[in-house]
Amino acid sequence: MNLAEYGFETTMLTGNVSGTPARVTAVHKERYELVCEYGSVFGRLKTGVYYSTGEEAFPTVGDFVLITYNQSGDSQIIKTLERKSVFQRNMVGRDKAGHTNLSKAQVVAANFDYVFILQSLNYDFNLSKMERYVTLAWQSGATPVVVLTKADLVDDYSEHVKAVEKVAPGVSVNVVSVKNGHGLSALSEYLKPHKTIVFLGSSGVGKSSLVNALAGAEIMNVNGIREDDSKGRHTTTHRQLIRLDCGAIIIDTPGMRELGMWDVTVGLGETFADVEQYIQECKFSDCRHQGEPGCAIKAAIDSGELPEVRWNNYQKLKKEAVYSDVKAGKKQVQQKARKMNGRKKEERYEYA
Repeated sequence: MNLAEYGFETTMLTGNVSGTPARVTAVHKERYELVCEYGSVFGRLKTGVYYSTGEEAFPTVGDFVLITYNQSGDSQIIKTLERKSVFQRNMVGRDKAGHTNLSKAQVVAANFDYVFILQSLNYDFNLSKMERYVTLAWQSGATPVVVLTKADLVDDYSEHVKAVEKVAPGVSVNVVSVKNGHGLSALSEYLKPHKTIVFLGSSGVGKSSLVNALAGAEIMNVNGIREDDSKGRHTTTHRQLIRLDCGAIIIDTPGMRELGMWDVTVGLGETFADVEQYIQECKFSDCRHQGEPGCAIKAAIDSGELPEVRWNNYQKLKKEAVYSDVKAGKKQVQQKARKMNGRKKEERYEYA
């Protein structure tokens, strides 16, 4: 198998590295599905590299890695190659008291060129959720593309498109229907050989159905949705990478009910460029936008130029991102301390 068909480039191998290049196509707890020059194989992480020192990033779907190939069993993953793009979200959970706990980042996918953000034109349509997806997509380093599915369910979707264009300026908005084929041909612009697209969206928006339509074959299982609220069960139970006959590569992901922010400085600037423009026009650089004289934000809201709901969403996402940055900083300090302690132990053993 030629790994170049899965997007691999020899320039990804930098420095003095050894091993067989491979790409992660699925993750099953501690076991990884891979493709490499020997075909499809399974692999496990080298404990000393990934668990003891913490020097390597744990691989996710889409990652390129180096392996020690084993033809009679699981290969050993020894290195994660540098990523050109990565989509990560803050894990949203609850503590024992039932309070929201944003504790750590979850890497969802890596090394992709486009992020297809899917929302259906039924009960799933949600502009606040769209802002979250677009912010994280810009932050990933790839190009976001909005795909509004199930166009056959509405008579006129023009207002939906206009609404999305306001909260996702500069992002291509595509309206499709798998049922009647509407708009599918326009997506061929992104389905180029060696290009990788990650699909993101809630359960029931039609990610798996769209994968099948673009592939021209039933390669993904499809579940129905409830008629009363348009909610669906998770068709995709784990992230997986699929190569289409046209040469394009798709990473399908399970539906995400919640998206916590994680280091989205760039993403916020792209998604909320209109909001940040007003911030720069405030009279005072330390303006808190709470009634200070010369506040451009307040003036824009009062005049109707800036919707108050958009300002509120910007503040909410930025607050989440700041909280995550603090948690990330603490985590880095802890990791550095663990590494230093490990080195000191090694030095003591050598001395003894």
